[in-house]
Amino acid sequence: MKYVLCFTLLFSVVITNAQNVVGTYQLHSKSTDSNDFELKRTLTLYADGTFEYYNYRRIEKGIPPETHTYGKGTWKRDKKVIIFSTDSSELDDKFTLDFSGTKARFISKSPRDKSDRVIETALSFYESEIFWATGMKLIKQ
Repeated sequence: MKYVLCFTLLFSVVITNAQNVVGTYQLHSKSTDSNDFELKRTLTLYADGTFEYYNYRRIEKGIPPETHTYGKGTWKRDKKVIIFSTDSSELDDKFTLDFSGTKARFISKSPRDKSDRVIETALSFYESEIFWATGMKLIKQ
């Protein structure tokens, strides 16, 4: 009985921590002077430890003018670091981005911080083999 209680408590703590991270994160930028550039990146982290990523880019004078790229895989949390991985079996004609080796820092306001500062919950990518992902910051929706 003692082991069941400990396991239940540990499981609830893990689920509670995962719930803070789970959700949709997004970056959306558009040129202000004209409508010749738009970038939209969306990452969805699911509670079962999987994720899906969607990248839309439109450059009016680009070749091609619009691109859609996708990625999926698994994620795990190690304190404030989210570690992504993609199995080669998950890659196909649609899901072409390999997130293996990608790491992001989970940013949120500490519950101990009682100030009026506004800190948006976000993921800040600091390591990736995808060259444009390093330095990317996605805000939780």
